[in-house]
Amino acid sequence: MTLNKNSKKFLAIASFMMALAIALGAFGAHGLKSILTDSMMKVYNTGIEYHFYNTLGLFIIAFLINFYPNSKKILRSAWLIFIGMSIFSFSLYALAFFSMPILGAITPIGGSLLIIAWLMTTYGILKD
Repeated sequence: MTLNKNSKKFLAIASFMMALAIALGAFGAHGLKSILTDSMMKVYNTGIEYHFYNTLGLFIIAFLINFYPNSKKILRSAWLIFIGMSIFSFSLYALAFFSMPILGAITPIGGSLLIIAWLMTTYGILKD
């Protein structure tokens, strides 16, 4: 199968994000358990979980982009997933490290972008 440029781009982004999720997950499991409180470790692990789940979803979207090469909705949803996942997970990583509650206020922005992105993907599949 030949992949188009956008599909390749998001497969590369998803591959990088998966490697990063694995590295950060291992770092958390081995390097942070003795440093973070149990509640902050839960916050960190929530970031890891969403990082993993949405990276897997990004792989799927990368292939959808190949099947729907003219769908601006699906391409936009890929960017929103990447951005939303980054905001959501990295705000939780920072919250766990720095214990700054204000960082928790950023997390829902990422979550909202993820919801919008997945709904946009659904719409793109049905309408394009």
